[in-house]
Amino acid sequence: MRILLTTLNAKYIHTNLAIRLLYELNCDHQGLEWKEFTIKEPKDDVAKECSAFDVVAFSCYIWNITQTLEVIKKIKQYNPNTKILLGGPEVSYEYQNVIALEEVDYIIIGEGETPFKEFISSFPKVENVPSLVRKEGEKTVVNPQAPMFDLKNFQNSMPYRFDDVESLANKVLYIETSRGCPYKCEFCLASLDNKVRYLPNDSIKATLLFMMQHGRVVKFLDRTFNIKKDFTIDIFKFILENHQPKNVFQFEITADILHPDIIKFIHENVPAGLFRFEIGIQTVNQKANLQVSRKQSFEKTKSIIQQLEYKIEMHLDLIVGLALDEWSDIKYSIEEVFKLFAPEMQLGFLKFLKGTPVRDKYKEHGFVFDPMPPYQIIESNYLSKEQLADIVKLEHALEIYWNSKKAVNTLKYAAVNYSIFDFLLGLGIYFGTQKEYHKYSLTDVFDIITQFVNDDYPNDQILKQLIAVDYYLHFKVKPKQLFLDEVAHTEKFKLIEQRKLNHHKYRYVILPLSFNYKTFSTENTIKPESHNLYIQYNGTTKAEIV
Repeated sequence: MRILLTTLNAKYIHTNLAIRLLYELNCDHQGLEWKEFTIKEPKDDVAKECSAFDVVAFSCYIWNITQTLEVIKKIKQYNPNTKILLGGPEVSYEYQNVIALEEVDYIIIGEGETPFKEFISSFPKVENVPSLVRKEGEKTVVNPQAPMFDLKNFQNSMPYRFDDVESLANKVLYIETSRGCPYKCEFCLASLDNKVRYLPNDSIKATLLFMMQHGRVVKFLDRTFNIKKDFTIDIFKFILENHQPKNVFQFEITADILHPDIIKFIHENVPAGLFRFEIGIQTVNQKANLQVSRKQSFEKTKSIIQQLEYKIEMHLDLIVGLALDEWSDIKYSIEEVFKLFAPEMQLGFLKFLKGTPVRDKYKEHGFVFDPMPPYQIIESNYLSKEQLADIVKLEHALEIYWNSKKAVNTLKYAAVNYSIFDFLLGLGIYFGTQKEYHKYSLTDVFDIITQFVNDDYPNDQILKQLIAVDYYLHFKVKPKQLFLDEVAHTEKFKLIEQRKLNHHKYRYVILPLSFNYKTFSTENTIKPESHNLYIQYNGTTKAEIV
């Protein structure tokens, strides 16, 4: 009997830890195989390959459930005898409509380690497999829940050992050191499991060492990595002792509880750029936080970010659409968080995930959400459809100009001197009148923001000059002259000679500015004075200011 463990990843660079763990625990089972596909692969090709198996087990999430259901329908067309088993968070709750589909034979709910092992050992006699949802004629049967899986069973685990190691350097590798979360945020599935359990320390380090040696980007799946101070510092030490120059590590951190000893350790030991912290701020509005059983001090969070930003690359998250979060509250949150100038600021929209309390309570706040994945908010008592649509446009501008690093100087200036919420909102709306949000050229990006500033901020010459600075800094080779003219050719040659710049090896742009760029870039303040900015191109890396 041939059994396939599989999933549809969002992108080729992603890896699925769940199917690797299940395969590792059952790799001695004859006929068991594993393979990953992506949601963009032709459905017929995926289905045809899967139809050669007796059982195909899919790992299901909000980002792939729609495509997965399309694939399994096609599998049944190729081979009606192939049995389909689904598992994962997207089918562990409110699974009635999924199991009712003719092409779905079985669902495992919750943690899959124990049920999957028993399923493949017992198949086709699966009447006693725990946590299994199955069909008996027209009736749906839900077997008793499996006992909680003992993570000590991962004592000798190293789930990436079955991969082609040469392929790992180009992928994002995921590792879990614990399961569960001590917090009860009602929009998050992790809130349903408040018992935090840790994997064996030796196994964690063996897996981590393998990932460091063969991979590049390592992301920890723990919902709050810094719960245990000593454990956090121990893993940090292990990374510092064994990491490779190419490695980058990303952790999900609750900043306002970050222990002073961890902060001290980072200051004294961690090199800049090695760690990334993903910090879920979600909202600055305390009423909205408490409404979803979330406790957080923004002032403490802000302080920690400012203390560590010179060492740690920060990724800050906000959620739009929480109960009691009105337009003015969202505007305030975006402005306060943006002024921290983290390299990445993600603006997410409230999603009503199956199984979460916020989904169960949707009527209390007039929530309307898309019934299809990813179940995103449409409107509520606090935000109209039109307001949400406008914030989506703002989010597009944030992605294009800030997170994609195309107009960092411009947006910093706008945040300090204007309302960054109003600026991004206006820019996002205007952008949508000129181009599609996912189809534009680099020149379009700068043409659009230039025209927007000309129309809405016509008297701010510094803003226009900073757009030009961002444009010229975005290239590896000297681009065509746009948005702000260089100094005259004769004067430029004289300035290059005076500065003893190597014009044989590099190319230069010299921009005449009405402010001191160095003061602005270090202090976010404008010092009015005539100032020439020298930008150097070497043809291989991004331009730099000399």
